[in-house]
Amino acid sequence: MKGTKGRRRFLDYPRQGREGPRRWLPSWRQWLGVLSLCVLGLAGLFAVVYAKIDVPDENELARQQATVYHWSDGSDMVSVGAVNRQNISLDEMPDSVENAAISAENADFYSDFGISLQGIGRAVLSMVTGGDTQGGSTITQQYVKNTYLSQDQTLTRKVKEFIISLKVHNEKSKQDILRGYLNTSWFGRDSYGVQAAANAYYGIDAKDLNPSQSALLAATLKGSEQYDPGLSKANHARAEARWKWILDRQVATGKMSRAERAKYRTFPEPRKLSKPTSQAGQTGYLINIANKFIKAGTGLTDKDLARGGYQIYTTFDKNRTRHLENAVNKVRQDTIDPKHRRADAHVQFGAASVRPKDGAILALYGGVDATKHFNNNADTSAVPAGSAFKPFVLAAALQQQADDASAFGGSPKPTAGRGQGTAGDLFAALTKAQNPPFVAAGKSIGLERIRDVAVDAGLRKESMAQLEQTFPLGTSAPSAIRMASAYTTFANDGLHQEPYAVSKMTYDGKKVPGLSRPEARQVLDAGVAQGVSAALQGVGRRALRPSGGLDLKQTVAAGATEPGDRMKSAWFIGSPSAGQPDLGPAPGDGARKWSDLGRAPRPADGSEPTTAVTMFRNKAGTPALLPMQGVGGDKSELGTTIPPKIWREYQQGP
Repeated sequence: MKGTKGRRRFLDYPRQGREGPRRWLPSWRQWLGVLSLCVLGLAGLFAVVYAKIDVPDENELARQQATVYHWSDGSDMVSVGAVNRQNISLDEMPDSVENAAISAENADFYSDFGISLQGIGRAVLSMVTGGDTQGGSTITQQYVKNTYLSQDQTLTRKVKEFIISLKVHNEKSKQDILRGYLNTSWFGRDSYGVQAAANAYYGIDAKDLNPSQSALLAATLKGSEQYDPGLSKANHARAEARWKWILDRQVATGKMSRAERAKYRTFPEPRKLSKPTSQAGQTGYLINIANKFIKAGTGLTDKDLARGGYQIYTTFDKNRTRHLENAVNKVRQDTIDPKHRRADAHVQFGAASVRPKDGAILALYGGVDATKHFNNNADTSAVPAGSAFKPFVLAAALQQQADDASAFGGSPKPTAGRGQGTAGDLFAALTKAQNPPFVAAGKSIGLERIRDVAVDAGLRKESMAQLEQTFPLGTSAPSAIRMASAYTTFANDGLHQEPYAVSKMTYDGKKVPGLSRPEARQVLDAGVAQGVSAALQGVGRRALRPSGGLDLKQTVAAGATEPGDRMKSAWFIGSPSAGQPDLGPAPGDGARKWSDLGRAPRPADGSEPTTAVTMFRNKAGTPALLPMQGVGGDKSELGTTIPPKIWREYQQGP
């Protein structure tokens, strides 16, 4: 068309005068134009977002509500909170606090713009790829997150943190930001801010902290669950290493001279952990177990929980918990006398009740008082199970017999004769408190198979002892919670329900996700579980008779330690049964019919809990358990008669 030839198009694409692939490749000018438009667009978007996001009020932490724990009936157990924080000025903090925090967390704090692009990039990449979303923040960003935002690890929250951090950097002085950061940061031990932390760790005001103590507090900023030295030996090692690094880091950044650094060679041990008086008695132990379940399921940390605002509905039964504590106290008073019997010193008790039908933990006894005795005896994995472990050996033998029968078309595979650890031998040996057949079973069945059956039933693999000849005799050290849970598998026809302590949790009226429980698993044949329960009924009858006679409406399937164990513990784990007649002792020749092993009594509906009671001696500061000889007097048989008395007293409760 005349007059239009050679006219340049506004967008020369596809490109004129080019042929083949070059026609479709943009020129450098086009690339530059597109890039410029993208930059301008992003800049415009940033300007809009920057203008739209305002810096919220700085009082969010102070308005936080307490976290309320509820009993299983919905009534209040205890309120924890609100935030333990005392604001102080920088003038009330020694320079060592400021220097330690900056050296540990953000060495270029006074020269940066309040953000770390590299750190934000790493965080965004982690969120996109599903990795760890924490870390990489400046002091300004941490202050913004602490003071203005939620702890959610989302892209939206990260964008807000970025924008607000820039605004805070432009609107506030570095001194104000640092003051806010040191007053809002989580140091562990229920303390927000350096003033509360100084009191929690050292019993002093922040102004009295020395550089060594300041370095330890700065170490906990990385995460008190990992760096509070009072929580565990592993924590202590990590805390000491980071404490040294922070002091050395201050030398490297010019905040401390080498001569000053040389003064601090001894680790500044903090005071022992303590709990608020509201967590006295069993309450602190219950909270400990509930929080453990919450953290495992939701990913929340102690820091998150300490901020408050949660409604936590536990499975703990108020009446059962109170009565379990009363039962322990009564039997302790009747049998333990450290003033007149030296062997009764340092005696500890632990107990747990678990409901078979769903795994709910209904009651705990963790110790005399959670504010005085900090280790939760219901959850400790340091007490050997002794003969209370033998039912898992019997279960392994019966399951092997069932598997062999199935493999041979329903006819049992020929097995070794008497004394070789056959199911019949073990059935008789369990009711008669004999050890040799269980050692033999370890050889014939295999220690790995026995361990796997115990773990499938509910014990934790990490609590299992080394697979040595004595393994079937109970050298492993499961907790009372886990022993009760595993025994429910026998009472529940081989169906295992993982124990749980929290049924529901909300925040601002919304359900907190992540607390779903695993589905029940059939880990043993029903006949196997019932066969074990049949044998356990004889154990329960024998163990309870020395307690003054079996004055119960229900028969009891139970496991217990024996005086012949010669171990440093005493156990009794009992499951009330529905009351069908028991089978009596196993035939001496081990010829019990397989069909007979299915007639053991068991709970009618799984609502009656299985309760484990453990007893041991442990002196504070001593890693090994103390011997049980003489505990409770000569008639207590190394203390093995005492846990059945506690179980019986508890079972006769309301």
